[in-house]
Amino acid sequence: MADDVNPYQSPQTPVSPAAGNPDRLTQTMLRYLKEASPWLRFMGIVGFVICGSLTLGGLVSLISAPVMSSFWDDVETLSEYTDVLGTAFGAAMGLYFIGIAALYFFPSLFQYRFGSRIRSYLQSGAEQELETAFKNNKSLWKFNGIVLIVSLAIIPVIAIGSIIVAVAMALG
Repeated sequence: MADDVNPYQSPQTPVSPAAGNPDRLTQTMLRYLKEASPWLRFMGIVGFVICGSLTLGGLVSLISAPVMSSFWDDVETLSEYTDVLGTAFGAAMGLYFIGIAALYFFPSLFQYRFGSRIRSYLQSGAEQELETAFKNNKSLWKFNGIVLIVSLAIIPVIAIGSIIVAVAMALG
């Protein structure tokens, strides 16, 4: 095996145009793009609405964090910490919602742009619009892949941390 060959590298497939029609989309391809465009834009808009709702909920939670302490008053063993716990819980929930909204914004943006550029391409026939559409599609899936990798890396850390906390609470 040569030293410059990476056995863990993804398989490489050369990009080559379809035989016979190298520069043309078929009518079936155009129909599928036309049918997908409104759904992509719709999903992007719904994603923006969800991001806005999460952000609003997060801001309300941050603003009302001091009021959250009243929910902890019923727990007798925590009565001396209710102010801190309630505020910390409300602030943590607010930051969580805002963080999720920020994370969800980008896939929604890429999805909306993909659908919009397909629509522009179908109206104008400008190849630049189609290239930009597929660039946004690539960005959408790259972002989703990175989020998946990070999530898969965090899951074992959370699991180990949970086990340690559970054992410490059982022993303490």
